[in-house]
Amino acid sequence: MQATLSQDHLNSLKDTALKFITCGSVDDGKSTLIGRLLVDSQAVLEDHLAGVQRKGQTDLALLTDGLSAEREQGITIDVAYRYFSTEQRKFIIGDAPGHEQYTRNMVTAASSADCAVVLVDATKLQWQSTQLELLPQTRRHTLLAKLLRVPSIVFVVNKLDAIEDPVKAFQHIQKAIEHYAKEGGIDYKAIVPISALKGWNVVDAKPQWCAYSGPSLLQLLESLPSTPPDLGGPLSVCVQWVEKQHDSARTDQGRRVFWGRVASGHLNVGQSLKVHPSGQTAQVAQVLNCTRQTEDPQLGMAGQSVGLILDKEVDVSRGDWLLEDLSASSFIAPAISTSKTLEATLCWLDDEPLVKGRTYLALHGHQWVKAQVSDIVHRLDILSLAPLEADHLKVNEIGVVKLSFKEALPVQSFQQCRLMGSMILVDPASHTTSGAVLIQA
Repeated sequence: MQATLSQDHLNSLKDTALKFITCGSVDDGKSTLIGRLLVDSQAVLEDHLAGVQRKGQTDLALLTDGLSAEREQGITIDVAYRYFSTEQRKFIIGDAPGHEQYTRNMVTAASSADCAVVLVDATKLQWQSTQLELLPQTRRHTLLAKLLRVPSIVFVVNKLDAIEDPVKAFQHIQKAIEHYAKEGGIDYKAIVPISALKGWNVVDAKPQWCAYSGPSLLQLLESLPSTPPDLGGPLSVCVQWVEKQHDSARTDQGRRVFWGRVASGHLNVGQSLKVHPSGQTAQVAQVLNCTRQTEDPQLGMAGQSVGLILDKEVDVSRGDWLLEDLSASSFIAPAISTSKTLEATLCWLDDEPLVKGRTYLALHGHQWVKAQVSDIVHRLDILSLAPLEADHLKVNEIGVVKLSFKEALPVQSFQQCRLMGSMILVDPASHTTSGAVLIQA
């Protein structure tokens, strides 16, 4: 990948913050890498640096490990977000924990990320071998980033400064990453050799180190796009709040405003909508933001939060969906299906194993509905990516299941729409978030 960008591209990226996470196995240097990015980009104040000294040296990992338990144990437990900017770009960093028991935290962070930086610790691998295998947690985080539709995946091979033959080590690890990515159908942007501790290839490029001539990690991140909104599908809005207007100065006096986030498509005045689950139809009379009435064409795109006023009174409550009425539209695209059963990929996050027949509460958008696991189709082998027979799923395992719902839900595949294609399962007894569901085509 070339580090040189056109001026138009640079100008377009300056106004968009890139939200990325660091992930991988435990002790791969994720927190240290973020600390290096913050320090070398001059995003840390001197008094903050003075507070992360250990034995006279700066411990970069402490810049993100803010919980007392993290500092005591020297591990990352929760996702820590940090903000910094360069002349080219603004960034929001999420430091995801590497321990298996905190995989649920990584899933949360990855679900809204523009990029996943997957660290690979060269010192933990049999780098002398041409047939080396990546660590299971590295594979798991990479696979989750792909399943969660993270647009850009970047691999960084860390701690090569501690290897006696870094060139050979990088070549062998690069080959292993390429092999795993090919097997899993994982599209990645680059594989970058770095030393987070010494700062090599993190902010400034170290020419020809490890026989690598590409951009530094920061130069690469500055060139990556933000996550595009799901504009390609039919309109869908999940209602979060219903408000009754009483302002006599407004033309919508006495009408209800339905506030929610546009999940997919583009909202226009005059558009025909169908309410789920009632099936009633109406047209969009006005589109509001939080302060004013507007017909701005830039308002109402996927990812934006808006208020809708309809041309007539219909029964709409929190959790209902406002969907494009395709019978009154010329829109040609995969339609939104309504079903009480579906097959989906599931990342199991609960310490209590998932078994066939269990009932959970599913949260889809803002709608709660009872869901039963009617079948476990298979689980995914993290090492080989092969489907394996399974009658249960343990914590952090990924599998394909069949779900049955008490009420029909409007859904699309996660590849088509993140919001309509995902949900969480909650244990009704413990109120634990038990699973992350990704609906597949």
